[in-house]
Amino acid sequence: MESSRRLHLGAFMRPVSIHTGAWRYPGAFPDANFSFGHLRDFARRLEAAKFDAFFMADHLAVLNMPVDALKRSHTVTSFEPFTLLSALAGATERIGLVATASTTFDEPYHIARRFASLDHISAGRAGWNIVTTANPDAALNFGYESQMDHDARYVRAREFYDVVTGLWDSFADDAFVRDVDKGIYFDPARMHVLDHKGPSLSVRGPLNIARPVQGWPVIVQAGSSEPGRQLAAETAEVIFAATGSLEIGKRFYADIKQRMHKIGRDPGSLKILPAAFVVVGDTMEQARERRALLDGLVHYESGIGSLNSMLDYDVSGFDPDGPLPEIPETNAGKSQRERLVDLARAGNLTIRQLAQKAGSYAGLAFVGTPASIADEMEQWLVEEGSDGFNVMFPWLPGGLDDFVDRVVPELQRRGIFRKEYEGSTLRDHLGLARPANRFFEDGQK
Repeated sequence: MESSRRLHLGAFMRPVSIHTGAWRYPGAFPDANFSFGHLRDFARRLEAAKFDAFFMADHLAVLNMPVDALKRSHTVTSFEPFTLLSALAGATERIGLVATASTTFDEPYHIARRFASLDHISAGRAGWNIVTTANPDAALNFGYESQMDHDARYVRAREFYDVVTGLWDSFADDAFVRDVDKGIYFDPARMHVLDHKGPSLSVRGPLNIARPVQGWPVIVQAGSSEPGRQLAAETAEVIFAATGSLEIGKRFYADIKQRMHKIGRDPGSLKILPAAFVVVGDTMEQARERRALLDGLVHYESGIGSLNSMLDYDVSGFDPDGPLPEIPETNAGKSQRERLVDLARAGNLTIRQLAQKAGSYAGLAFVGTPASIADEMEQWLVEEGSDGFNVMFPWLPGGLDDFVDRVVPELQRRGIFRKEYEGSTLRDHLGLARPANRFFEDGQK
């Protein structure tokens, strides 16, 4: 295989491992998800390995599962993303810093200010993972009795994106003249008042922060439902997709690129990075043994709690050794539920078997030697299943160390991953252009 393209690698770092047994693995740091010292060290290791980005997912509620399951979760306490990433900005120099922020339970002005600030603090390394928030318990934390309808959340998200990016363009890049002799700090002609009045949002503006270093922080999305795909095709610059196989990945990749072409967007202006759970061993047998040991640490209470949360439907009253029942439609996220149902049907899995997968990781996994993992990643790149991966580590620090010390050098040896950063901003790492200011062109308002 040979490709002129290069892999992009993000690190999924909240939780530090998606696997519910990760904190119990021999040699793992049980407090890795809530230790700034550990997280700072992980970020520096990833930066030394030339990763594109450190990604902080977020939840606006504890996971909606029974306490018997919740008590086994290492995600029950996690840092608020902006606070952590601002601290990590001062502890790193190049690696991108991506945070999740909700368009359902926050306001555009809040989001615009936070990401603009993070982009300036980090000298151009911020990225915004746009989510509509599927967890129904989050609604209860913000004064709502129930979750907003799934499709309505995406309608609001589309308008939300327009408002936030408009606020980022409040000032021209040269607005702040800071003329000490004349006493002029900024040129009012280089400021734009957004004055947005739309179906869901009313925001006057302007933003009280200079335009971000990158113009806009990088726009990241993860949804794979029909509304999610269309929103991504229209607005995203990176997609953290959830695709379980190369064939599914290729179909998703082609679909998004075709949608972009249809609306006049350059397909090359968006990178698709599926989530990939990676377990490294000296041999295939050792890698499989490590995965089996890890999966064996998933307690049934934890697994069934995770499964119910992902399905947004309680199946704990059914026979654990029987098949998955029919799962009704809900207002929660659709793509994750559909993926689990398809997995259960295709593999004829019992509820117990599916619960273990839900508590471990049921999505795309590379389990093998550094060479075999590099083979698979290269195949995804060459066959246009992805532009890289959002890597999930099986436990910390060992799983991260295995990938950084063993897989990254193999990818570099093949010439499909960088040995040095090409620039200083997240846009530089991803090969994305700095967006033009929509309100100021060639020095004119």
